[in-house]
Amino acid sequence: MPRIDPTARVADGARLADDVEVGPYCIVGPQVELRAGVRLQSHVNVAGVTVIGERTQIYPFASLGTPPQSVHYRGEPTQLVIGSDCQIRESATVNTGTKSGGGITTVGDRCFLMVNSHVGHDCRVGNDVTFANGAVLGGHVTVGDNVFLGGQAAVHQFRRIGEGAMVGGLTGITRDLIPFGFAFGPRAELVGLNTVGLKRRGHGKQDLHRLRRFYQALFLGEGQFRDRVTAVEPKFSGDPVIGKILAFVREPGPLMMPAPRGGDGGGSGEAP
Repeated sequence: MPRIDPTARVADGARLADDVEVGPYCIVGPQVELRAGVRLQSHVNVAGVTVIGERTQIYPFASLGTPPQSVHYRGEPTQLVIGSDCQIRESATVNTGTKSGGGITTVGDRCFLMVNSHVGHDCRVGNDVTFANGAVLGGHVTVGDNVFLGGQAAVHQFRRIGEGAMVGGLTGITRDLIPFGFAFGPRAELVGLNTVGLKRRGHGKQDLHRLRRFYQALFLGEGQFRDRVTAVEPKFSGDPVIGKILAFVREPGPLMMPAPRGGDGGGSGEAP
């Protein structure tokens, strides 16, 4: 049977696996599912239509599954799904989705949401993502796997953060950040590649030299950005990391990216 502190309140209808622990003064709503090994330490609020994956640990004063912070929300039964083996630290908040945004907010497996971080409605957060203290996402943001957001970083609504990217502390992201890119500054500039993250994922010196040549040609070369995309593709074909960057910039819709430091942006679009 679940271990539920006598001061906690677990509503009728909530589904708790047999080994779940619910600590002092926690509140669990009637449409919540806590899967095997979940632990709510104390003073945790889990509301709405919310699923918390296996072995996820949630620390005091976190609030999950509360309604979206959207003036368009009218009480529709939207959802939040959080993956397995996550660490959600003190006072972190994650909202459910909105009907217009697909009705669901998702956080992947093995994510680490530090103190006071926030995931807005209709966000899609990948696996192995880290939010440092105070990092926040507006609504409808997509975050790829293995992304790191520095302390007090803020991401504008409807933006994309590519796989393996790094966002420095106190950085405001108003444009899309390429996979494996490194952005920094109050109005984020693209300052290079996340080489530390690439090394940790097993990429050696030869890989990094090739990626730097690609980066220089794509972001700091002559001519318009779209022309450079076409020019560099055959030169670097077969590289999976480069392939992901090119696929990202070729996705349909307006091309909005931070201007690279040392370049003029090459027609990469306008900030919203």
